[in-house]
Amino acid sequence: MLNFYADAAVLAGEAAVHNELPLPAIVYPLIVGGFLLLLMIVTVSFSNLGHRHQATREHLDPHKQHPNKHDHGEATRR
Repeated sequence: MLNFYADAAVLAGEAAVHNELPLPAIVYPLIVGGFLLLLMIVTVSFSNLGHRHQATREHLDPHKQHPNKHDHGEATRR
């Protein structure tokens, strides 16, 4: 019985398939680094969008989604 298990272990060891990586190991960190660099460039390119328009005064009621633009200045911060 032990002989059967020993033979099975030898056969299993011989049948083990060793797969190689399709690319050299150094390529994977370079791909990830390039992708992160691309994300950084996209982030930096959109970082100045808030400065395109003139700043407007904030309405006193922060929960008001559409402030009344016709209040003649009574409700704006001074």
